[in-house]
Amino acid sequence: MSPRAVLIGPPGAGKSTVGRLLAGRLGTAFRDTDADVEAVAGKPVSDIFVEDGEERFRELEAEAVRRALTEHDGVLALGGGAVLSEETRELLAGHPVVYLEVGLSQAVQRVGLASARPLLVLNPRSRLKKLMDERRPVYEGLATVVVATDDREPGEVADEIAKGLRP
Repeated sequence: MSPRAVLIGPPGAGKSTVGRLLAGRLGTAFRDTDADVEAVAGKPVSDIFVEDGEERFRELEAEAVRRALTEHDGVLALGGGAVLSEETRELLAGHPVVYLEVGLSQAVQRVGLASARPLLVLNPRSRLKKLMDERRPVYEGLATVVVATDDREPGEVADEIAKGLRP
């Protein structure tokens, strides 16, 4: 079993929103590894970061990705930092990985700087830019498809991905 598409990208790229739409277009299920982590931990991602630390979150996240890649045959959205794990990067080899590319200004608008994103607590715009700059080469290196999302509706992005995935 293998996902039809694995969506990666920074916070605000639209992984969850586009992923649900894409799953609908493909007639398959949607799964989000952040939701899997929350289900296992019994609390929101932001609480895991505060109460247990980022290291514990990353452990739970890596396990969630590992399970999802073997159990799920629909559309899978990974948390923005999941690709930081070398094991996760290795596991993604051979899967259809779609990098949802987003610019800083659009990401800021979509994420909202007052939201409960644990890595964006202090100076959120600057932190988001730093995360995006650090992770961009990793996203690009893993992607089999890159789709720009700036100034586009989620449905339009999902349509483009669906067309690109058809055999």
